[in-house]
Amino acid sequence: MSTPLIVVGPDHTTAKGAGRVLVMSTIAFTLMFAVWLMFGILGVPIQQEFGLSDVELSWISAVAVLNGSMWRLPAGILADRIGGRTVTLILLFATAIPAFLVSFANSYLWLLVLAFLVGFAGNLFSAGVAWNSAWFGKERQGLALGVFGAGNVGASVTKLIGPGLIAATAGSTFILGIQGGWRLIPVLYAVLLVIVGVATWIIVPRVDRAPGASKPLAETLQPLKQVRVWRFSLYYVAVFGTYVALSAWLPKYYVDNFHVDLATAGLLTATFIFPASLLRPLGGWLSDRIGARSVMYVTFAVMLLTSGILMMPNGHLVIAHADGTTTEHLPFHLELPWFVALVFFLGCAMGIGKAAVYKHIPEYFPDHVGSVGGLVGMFGGLGGFFLPPLFAYTKAASGFPTSTFFVIFILVALCAAWMHVTIHRMMTRATPSTASLIEPELEAVS
Repeated sequence: MSTPLIVVGPDHTTAKGAGRVLVMSTIAFTLMFAVWLMFGILGVPIQQEFGLSDVELSWISAVAVLNGSMWRLPAGILADRIGGRTVTLILLFATAIPAFLVSFANSYLWLLVLAFLVGFAGNLFSAGVAWNSAWFGKERQGLALGVFGAGNVGASVTKLIGPGLIAATAGSTFILGIQGGWRLIPVLYAVLLVIVGVATWIIVPRVDRAPGASKPLAETLQPLKQVRVWRFSLYYVAVFGTYVALSAWLPKYYVDNFHVDLATAGLLTATFIFPASLLRPLGGWLSDRIGARSVMYVTFAVMLLTSGILMMPNGHLVIAHADGTTTEHLPFHLELPWFVALVFFLGCAMGIGKAAVYKHIPEYFPDHVGSVGGLVGMFGGLGGFFLPPLFAYTKAASGFPTSTFFVIFILVALCAAWMHVTIHRMMTRATPSTASLIEPELEAVS
């Protein structure tokens, strides 16, 4: 893996071999995302086998999400300094080991340790963003990062194939004593990780691009002092952190509130996951053409509208009059089809918005994509760790299951307000001839 590196500046153009980098990094990210979130489905049979409480079970997925978020900044910096090819190969092969060992876990503590190690898979995102940004020119970065980010669809892989495969192989024993049922899934993933790692090593260019190879670490971290970076991080919590949180939260929400079975809940959740993942290339393409800022305005508007309706509790107002009588007013009940449709559009907005957030990074920090993208990705992933408990606490405090979407509404409203106030401040400081510009040329003056 000691490949020679080409150090490139911020104004590089799309290089020969960029297509191969994009294809293999997207395949790797899709697989790693599936591995990262596989405990969402495996948790049901794991809970039955080990007799875990709901709280104990929740920590298995939580530690994986946590570890898949906290190292995104170092992974992005390393990709800038030693090349995304090397970092991707290391993560693929290293994740295959704990994934394989999950199949042989025989205690809750062992499961927690292995789930934490499997969580390293989630850190491939920031490495892939830095890798693709180094290979694509400015005019194609939005689309390229959108295509790569569509690997989020890996969150639905285990939900779609897992239950059937688990049921079909339960009680079977395979080569090397590998058992069927839920224990077969991590073994299959481990094999696929090795295969994709070998394919990546063979297919992508050996000579990599590492724009940060010659920079001191202090210079690499310098942009993190800018408030703009932290604003982008909050945006990403809204569009990605909520995506991760809802991907895990919605199956139980459907079961508890609409009384469907788990298989149906998984399919309904997929109608949220697919647009929230597959529309990311569209978000990148739109950001390239009309500007990431305009796309973010539309994203936040749709998210506010959909979450604003979804957060309304089912029921009606009861008014107690002075004469002792009561009357009922404003009845509201959201049926399942309407709920699914609104969640679908919420997912569409998230998918487009995720690409728009990351389009900002190479625009404003073309020579620091690894560090800035890593920090933004880290906070987005941590949002997926902290939001589910917040959903649970607000539900317990209010008694309304729909408080989940109230949390999302408030978060998006904060992001939209911060973005608009920032742009308004820049426009009032700009001259009349430039006040209409709300893309990088204007924000560069702030």
